[in-house]
Amino acid sequence: MLRMDRIVIKSRREMDLMRAAGRVVVSVLDALGEIIQPGLPTAELDRRADELIRAAGGVALFRGVRNPQAKVPFPACVCVSVNEEVVHGIPGKRVLAEGDIVSVDCGVRLKGYCGDAARTYAVGRIDRESQRLLDVTRAALDIAVEQTRPGRVWSEVARLMQRCVEEAGFGVVREFVGHGIGQQMHEEPKVPNYYDRSQRGADFDLRPGTTIAVEPMVTAGKPDVVLADAVGWTVVSRDGSRAAHFEHTLAVTEHGVEVLTDGN
Repeated sequence: MLRMDRIVIKSRREMDLMRAAGRVVVSVLDALGEIIQPGLPTAELDRRADELIRAAGGVALFRGVRNPQAKVPFPACVCVSVNEEVVHGIPGKRVLAEGDIVSVDCGVRLKGYCGDAARTYAVGRIDRESQRLLDVTRAALDIAVEQTRPGRVWSEVARLMQRCVEEAGFGVVREFVGHGIGQQMHEEPKVPNYYDRSQRGADFDLRPGTTIAVEPMVTAGKPDVVLADAVGWTVVSRDGSRAAHFEHTLAVTEHGVEVLTDGN
């Protein structure tokens, strides 16, 4: 049986409110992309994001989030993950260097509704394999946008995303997946970027009004990840390979899909 009983179907008004939150997210990611350069402390990305979110009347979704594995609530308003860091990197004193790649994940609540998106940026000139990693991860997200439409089940989309990544020789992270989103940052359902028979009972229909945050996380090597810091937040690839992360908030409509974090 496909799981739809706990998925909150959104109205047109609610999707429009989520799009407004998404515009703030996009404005932050655009602004951060303009200042990313060698020599920039990652804390400056968080400072600038905080400034922009507050100016827009929004609330940073990530700050204060609790994690059973972490010793402290998440202390920043954006996640900043560099090179082998996959997700949940804490911005701080680390200085970006020429050739790094840096993923920034941003979530905003505005007027009671949420938007969530992520991008991975090149710091200066990067090597060819790192660029290919970024391109493939972005392509996996593009597939999700192209293939999401009413009448399908999510696993059909996830299979295509996984194929895109693995045919390129990269790994799809399993431990962290996308999620439903709306008035809360994390709602039902879980939205994996791969297909696994063991998850058949958690598959779901793409029905109009379903809103999901789709976020492929891809490693240049094996997909296994571990916690890297003492406080229990930053996740890195187990083999030390670089990782990329792209994300959009999507809404299924009667006619197809809307990207609520495209800035429109």
